[in-house]
Parts: sequence; structure tokens; C-alpha cells
Amino acid sequence: MQKFIINILLITSFFITPIVHAQGNNYYNIIYSEVSMYNQEQTDWITNAILYASSTYSLDPLLLTALLEQESHFNLNAMSGAGAIGIAQLMPGTASMIGVDPYNPLENILGGASYLRTQIDNFTYAGQYNITYALAAYNAGANAIYEYNGVPPYKETIEYIYSISDIFNRLNSYR
Repeated sequence: MQKFIINILLITSFFITPIVHAQGNNYYNIIYSEVSMYNQEQTDWITNAILYASSTYSLDPLLLTALLEQESHFNLNAMSGAGAIGIAQLMPGTASMIGVDPYNPLENILGGASYLRTQIDNFTYAGQYNITYALAAYNAGANAIYEYNGVPPYKETIEYIYSISDIFNRLNSYR
């Protein structure tokens, strides 16, 4: 099962491509369309915040979009039963560690992008699997990845990775 998940994400190994100016408008249109399916009131603002955060942290904007869709369906005021806050579903301790106010929508998005970038950087040793591990760490915590020497066998984390991969691949098909 774990190898299958990893293979799915290998297909999308170009996750960390920087925004090329010529593609900027295309990214905007793709992200705007996706966000508008869930949040029609702040679509332009959220789209621009995603582009800003992904540029700031050198993330593929479609990867960040997929993560935020999975986390909250672009709900700026989302709250989970576990205590995660906002569009990027930051835990209070994580938000504090990163130095952002999780109740501030822009800081929440920037915090989520920063945390994802940190996880990607933490797992560079995993080579082609680093994005898979980074997403698993975003969901289950980095310690779980170290403990299991890869994606932990948690149903929620496995489904989380599948879902983000599916969203990312669909968004990429619009490019």
C-alpha cells in the first residue's frame, strides 16, 4: 500500500517547480476556479494569497492549493475537532512555533506554506519520496514519518495523501 502511494506521487514529482511568469495567469485561473467551488465570497483574495505564499516559500501553487482544499475546502474560519485552525488547519502549537497568528487568514496561509516547505526540506534525504513524506508529516507529524521510516500506516494519513495527489493531478491537467 505504501509503495503504491509513493508511486502515485512519483508521477507528480514536479511538485516544487517555481512559478514561471508566463504561467502566472494560468495558475491564477486554475486556482480561482478551484477556490470558487467552495468559497465564492473570498475567491480572488484566497487565490492571490495562495500565489503569494507559494512564491514566498518556493512551492508549486497547485500543490499548496490541493493541500488547502484537502485541509479546509478554503474555509478561512475552519476549526477541527482536534483544534486545528483556519484554511491551512494549523494546530496552535505549530502556529506558535512558526510565529503566525492562526486566526489571521493571511498568516494562516503563510504558516501552512512555511510548514509545508519545512517538511519538504526535512525530508530531502528521501529523494523522490520527499513530497510524499512531507505531506504525511503535515498530517501526522514528522515524528510519525521517522518512527515508521516512511508514511505511517494510519488510514487518515494514507487517504490524505491520496486525496491531495488526486486534487493536484486534476489541477495539473488544466495547465
